[in-house]
Amino acid sequence: MGRKILFVTTDQQRYDTLGCNGGTLARTPVIDGLAANGVRYERAIPQSVVCMPSRSTMLTGQHPSTHGVWMNGVPLPVDAPSVAAVLHRAGYRTALVGKPHFEPFLDPFAKFTENRLAGEGKPTEADQPWFDGTTGPHRGFDHLEFSTHGATGPLHYSRWLAANHPEAVGMYYQVLDSTFEVNAAGGGETGAPQAHFNPIPKEWYHTDWVADRTISWLDSLAPQDDWFCWMSFPDPHHPWDPPAAEVGRINWRDVELPAGYPTTPAERERILDGKPRHWRMWYDGALVSNYEAPKHWVPATLTADQIREVHALNAVECELIDEALGRVMAAIAAKGWTDDVDVIFTTDHGELQGDFGLLFKGPYHVDGLMRLPLVWRPAPSAGLPASVVSLPVGLVDLAPTFCAIAGLSPAEWMQGKPLPVDDAGGEALSCGIGGVLTEWDSELFGVAVHLRTITRDGWVCTAYKPGYVHDGTEGELYNLGDDPRQQVNRWDDPAYRSTRTDLVADLWDSQPPTRSPRIALVAPV
Repeated sequence: MGRKILFVTTDQQRYDTLGCNGGTLARTPVIDGLAANGVRYERAIPQSVVCMPSRSTMLTGQHPSTHGVWMNGVPLPVDAPSVAAVLHRAGYRTALVGKPHFEPFLDPFAKFTENRLAGEGKPTEADQPWFDGTTGPHRGFDHLEFSTHGATGPLHYSRWLAANHPEAVGMYYQVLDSTFEVNAAGGGETGAPQAHFNPIPKEWYHTDWVADRTISWLDSLAPQDDWFCWMSFPDPHHPWDPPAAEVGRINWRDVELPAGYPTTPAERERILDGKPRHWRMWYDGALVSNYEAPKHWVPATLTADQIREVHALNAVECELIDEALGRVMAAIAAKGWTDDVDVIFTTDHGELQGDFGLLFKGPYHVDGLMRLPLVWRPAPSAGLPASVVSLPVGLVDLAPTFCAIAGLSPAEWMQGKPLPVDDAGGEALSCGIGGVLTEWDSELFGVAVHLRTITRDGWVCTAYKPGYVHDGTEGELYNLGDDPRQQVNRWDDPAYRSTRTDLVADLWDSQPPTRSPRIALVAPV
């Protein structure tokens, strides 16, 4: 019997939403306790700042260019490499409960396995092709139960809610409007976009459902089983519509504005005008380059009170996740497994949440989207001391870490390395490719945006490829020591020309192999 793995992810969660990371709004004692007894990472960086490419990186241990999911709506091939398959082959029981999003959600003809399973009543799809020419359960998971941000669609949670509590299906915020565009309608008390008072009881909400179904799966295991469980919460991703009975936990009127929010229009516009053109164009409502940002909403209209309310609703969702995780940890303790369970908590990408006067996400490689919460509480039986790692690591390092926990060598196709447990190990890791890489590619309704970023030695350097509004000469360069909020772009500053030249050269020299041919975009999300 070896070490078991509980991998917990959320969707679109900022670094500063956790108490252990300095957050003061949401109460997160369960995650804070894991950090106090484990390893807390100060700068965990995604390889993409949108869901599908980032989640595919967690599963494959590869950069988006290599696994091929270059933007939302591009399906990860069924036979793509999977760390779950590696663990399954090594004898682990494997499950994914919650949000998957390796395949598009907009799938009216149920073309994709992950949208069919609930309707077919199967725990997985057997005899699927694997990356090495063999077959096995879908992506290596022998148990799958899926949910997303609301109550519509074919996934397990939606079907459960419709069957057991049909009156609740219409309680969620409607993510798409009547024209199938992302809904820009405001709600709450301030009219904030995608804010909503959801009358659903907490016990029926998807956060509790994910925890309930995880506990149910754990109850099905034998005491001697080794297991890998990916518990994937859909929150705190927009829409911000937690159960209305829970909203009173935090009064939005008492919420302080985020430090990254310039409080005057003139200051916001000055900062945005120092960045490549698509920043200001989005702020003014002239360009939308990401389907999940409402097409008919203009960020310049965002008010300070709306930001306060979004932060409050988001924090409520974070508290509910923390409490749900606490229930799962209690179930693990009741089975006597605590000493042999590694817990890793993270998210797929961040949320702007008022920084620069913006909400949501897109091709903007700054801390709101790129600095992620990451906590690893190694199994107590491993005897590793608590620590803080300040050097940058990537989500590409998760799959090799799971292998190391299981006593396996990372697969040769994995492009990261096992996470360090202190800064000495982090030094070796971060120097392996010269830094941590992040990429963005999108081609939405004729608007193409392509970015490549390296985070190294206290700098964040982003180079742009030619696209809809960029000619390939643009970029961003930020000194995290002097400018932690990334408000002063040094790309064209002559005083930093040699630094830029060095970082850009390292960025292009470190690019991962690119999958060919490119996988087709089949849906917007």
